[in-house]
Amino acid sequence: MANTRSAKKRIRQNEKRRVRNKPVKTRARTQVKLAQAAIESGNLDQATQAGKAAVSQLDRAASSGVIHRKNAARRKSRLMKKLAALEKGAR
Repeated sequence: MANTRSAKKRIRQNEKRRVRNKPVKTRARTQVKLAQAAIESGNLDQATQAGKAAVSQLDRAASSGVIHRKNAARRKSRLMKKLAALEKGAR
């Protein structure tokens, strides 16, 4: 356990931030899962809408510092790659 006042304060700050960041991270993760499910179902319109929502949530999480911007970029890239493959197969 922390001994110094500054360490105790840091623990309090980290807990506040964890609680504040958790819903943002959860929302982003949920939207990505919904988008992946829509892509796997093969419904192009639904997958496109879900992809936009997922990208939006990932951008929000990255802009507020909940996740790293490159982490968000990587997740968006992988999602868009799957969506592009679905669009190519739908033609």
